[in-house]
Amino acid sequence: MEATRKRGLKVKSQRTTRWVVLWTLSLFSMPALLAGCGGSDKCVGFQDEVQALTDEKAELEKQLEQTEAENAELEKRMKVLAALPGDVKGESLYRIEQVTITSLTNLYDKDKDGKKEKLIVYLQPLDQDGDLVKAAGAVDVELWDLDNADGEAKLGDWQVTPEELRKLWFSAIMGTNYRLTFDVGERVKDVSEPLTVKVAFTDYLTGKVFKEQMVIEAQGE
Repeated sequence: MEATRKRGLKVKSQRTTRWVVLWTLSLFSMPALLAGCGGSDKCVGFQDEVQALTDEKAELEKQLEQTEAENAELEKRMKVLAALPGDVKGESLYRIEQVTITSLTNLYDKDKDGKKEKLIVYLQPLDQDGDLVKAAGAVDVELWDLDNADGEAKLGDWQVTPEELRKLWFSAIMGTNYRLTFDVGERVKDVSEPLTVKVAFTDYLTGKVFKEQMVIEAQGE
């Protein structure tokens, strides 16, 4: 992945360099054109073009400097990675082996109106030693009423992106989890029957998908 990004940045750097050269040549040719325009409206138009080219050249030079700085940083990273012993590459990284739905997962009445309108799902990614890891990934959540004989058994489904997920890491006295909150006020009409939460966690380090489900026991109205 790093090597691919590095090649992309080098191509970007080369392309930016070519543009800077082209704009520079254009700027050198503009004065000759301006010398023969005699202060006419056409001359003013040329001046505007010169200013626009000057501004664009400055922006391209700035982009070139940024790209070269990024390339230098990637070079450093590649040297560090290349120097790592073989036994610490890949297999020895912290990888999750299991994703659990904790017992805190339930329906909650957050606005105290007597109706449980929020589904809160608590997830814990665990590594090979059973330790909690803030793993990057995407989550698909489904809520089912498997005993619903009158209509659709699936009451709802939601997707949580990696960008959203990283903001949902939550620590409290009861433990540390990813805490995912969903509005189910219009989806759950009867809490007197058990519901099933299904979760699919896609680990962005390994590409593995961890599936888990949990039954929310029947609750009083």
